[in-house]
Amino acid sequence: MAPDHGLFGPDSVTWRVHLEPVLWVAGMRALLLQSLHPRVMRGTYQNSALFDPKKAWSRFERTVQFVGTRTFGTLAEVELASARVRKIHSRLTAFDPDTGRTFRIDAADGLLWVHCAEIDSYIDIARRAGLVSGDEADTYISENVRAAEVIGLDPAVVPASRAQLREYFLRMRPELALTDEAKEAAQNLFLPRGDAPAQAKVLIPTLSTLAVATLPRWARRLYRLPGLPTTDLGSSLLLRGLHTVTGLLPDVPAPPEIREARRLVRAGR
Repeated sequence: MAPDHGLFGPDSVTWRVHLEPVLWVAGMRALLLQSLHPRVMRGTYQNSALFDPKKAWSRFERTVQFVGTRTFGTLAEVELASARVRKIHSRLTAFDPDTGRTFRIDAADGLLWVHCAEIDSYIDIARRAGLVSGDEADTYISENVRAAEVIGLDPAVVPASRAQLREYFLRMRPELALTDEAKEAAQNLFLPRGDAPAQAKVLIPTLSTLAVATLPRWARRLYRLPGLPTTDLGSSLLLRGLHTVTGLLPDVPAPPEIREARRLVRAGR
């Protein structure tokens, strides 16, 4: 019987990319980019423990665990974790003061924004760090249509290439804004509070500082920061250097499925 490698497997671009420590910068970039969608940010603010200092770290850990399971878990593990997330989201609503209406957290437009911001962040950092070529970037985006499907999205509406992802963000830009909730979310990334370990309180602001510099120029301007080409060049050089340095270090401790993924990807090389 063939081994169950879940949605992707050792021959995928996704496994190779997500095993790289430099992708932690992408995680911070994704949170900053996702925060610029007013309804998504208000839905998060009104329902998530991320804004409660006593619960924020454990909530962050659960998000990291879900991404790890979705990427490296078996099909059964992926479905179990995804079903749990879908069930939680199906029960939640939030209020939009701009329209005076209540909306569902699992509305397709919000889920699609979260997915696209996440995938764009992962592949942008991977490209800048020198992990993938242009064709491999398209393969990564296409592979991760599966990741969108398991959270409840119709794969037909999910961007499957860099070109489609660019078109999506171009359509979305008029809807984006820096809300008060987004400002608070960004502040929490630079000044972690509550029960986060001391090491995380040092590391997360450092990663977030680099993540801000990797945001699209239009997103940096929404955060009221300069959108200069020199920032793009500098951040790309830093990412390549960070990738080189982390490649010389021992593997960080990880769950068994990630250790096995490392072994299989390295064996394939």
